[in-house]
Amino acid sequence: MKKLFLKTYGCQMNVYDSGRMAELLAGVGYAPASTAEDADMVIVNTCHIREKASEKMYSELGRLRRLKERKAQNGQAMLIAVAGCVAQAEGEEIIRRQSAVDMVVGPQSYHRLPEMIAQIARGVGYTLETDFPAQEKFDSLPQERSASGPAAFLTVQEGCDRFCTFCVVPYTRGAEFSRPPERIVAEARRLVEKGVREITLLGQNVNAYRASAVSGEFWTLARLLHALAGIEGIARLRYTTSHPRDMSDDLIAAHRELDCLMPYLHLPVQSGSNPVLAAMNRQHTRENYLELVSRVRDARPDIALSSDFIVGFPGETDADFAATLGLVRQVGYAQAFSFKYSARPGTPAAASAKQIPDAVKSERLGVLQALLSEQQASFNASCGNRIVPVLFEKRGFKPGQAIGRSPWLQPVHVENAVHLVGTLEHVRIAEVLPHSLRGELATVECSRPRVTH
Repeated sequence: MKKLFLKTYGCQMNVYDSGRMAELLAGVGYAPASTAEDADMVIVNTCHIREKASEKMYSELGRLRRLKERKAQNGQAMLIAVAGCVAQAEGEEIIRRQSAVDMVVGPQSYHRLPEMIAQIARGVGYTLETDFPAQEKFDSLPQERSASGPAAFLTVQEGCDRFCTFCVVPYTRGAEFSRPPERIVAEARRLVEKGVREITLLGQNVNAYRASAVSGEFWTLARLLHALAGIEGIARLRYTTSHPRDMSDDLIAAHRELDCLMPYLHLPVQSGSNPVLAAMNRQHTRENYLELVSRVRDARPDIALSSDFIVGFPGETDADFAATLGLVRQVGYAQAFSFKYSARPGTPAAASAKQIPDAVKSERLGVLQALLSEQQASFNASCGNRIVPVLFEKRGFKPGQAIGRSPWLQPVHVENAVHLVGTLEHVRIAEVLPHSLRGELATVECSRPRVTH
């Protein structure tokens, strides 16, 4: 068999896509390689959200070009493919800048990889696929899924119709598309048969999931969660990433009604300032968001909230930034991701004349991250000496050690527990560390952390 090496950048959906590409190419004779040096084909699966994504990709492609040349000198061939959102955004420009690339394939077209490989073998030169046939893609992927552990991702929705002025997703992933519910449930059942206990539903705007069943019935994300909760063997459900405008009443109720829906919600707000939110085209206000947080917490009092923040958005004033800090203090986050605004080519915000100096953005980011780190440390400290359910996912770094996740997505490591990988166990949190929790196996009932906000 030939060997395939996948290098993945970015979000959980890219991780899911990389797994599906590996499964797809296994059907045409490609086994996994542990390094690019051992591979007959390398796929760089790219992300366009973070700053300097293109530069990182071209740097990696330069290294692969040199590797490809060395292999050629030894009579070995190696294919190089670029997949993902940068591939979608830049297309043929990638080939122009790096001639060693054989294939460029967008995130909605990677089901065509076997055909593209065949075209290369026939000597047609490079191949480019950047269409948006989401339905065709999912129909073409292998039904069988591999499972590397007890937790797995499952894409249910792709694309976004919100058009935030800073975001490239509508241009790289296309319009919103929701997979048929029957196929999602069937895929979940197959994962459970392979030992999966926890499933995270993925979507660029996952709570915008809207689909019609074969029967003609209309399904929302809440209804899908209820259906998945009824599958024997599923112990935990999660979903990400959500938009505040799409947190419907039935989805909020699902957090109260489904014990297997974990008490952790990633709900990006981006800013606490109404003028900035309007400039971002977020389609919600500060007040909308705070009311939503209150309703979610009423439904599930122990829920932990996570969010995304952008500082230094064009036109952001000191008062706007102060409003963001005030919102953070009012909500109280268990975890959050924060970034300096960076212009994404082709987005409306990139053309704004109100760009903020980098030094100002850096200073504001430092202040915000200090506050968010303080809140995360406080939440983790509230778990100390409590007994919580932990799903052990993999071996730890130390002999006999196992690593799992709490309901609130915190990493928990326990000594002498490697035999418990794949199981859900009660664990007493013995020590709160800077980036994880140290636990000990317990035999009594679990307790919930004290959530303060």
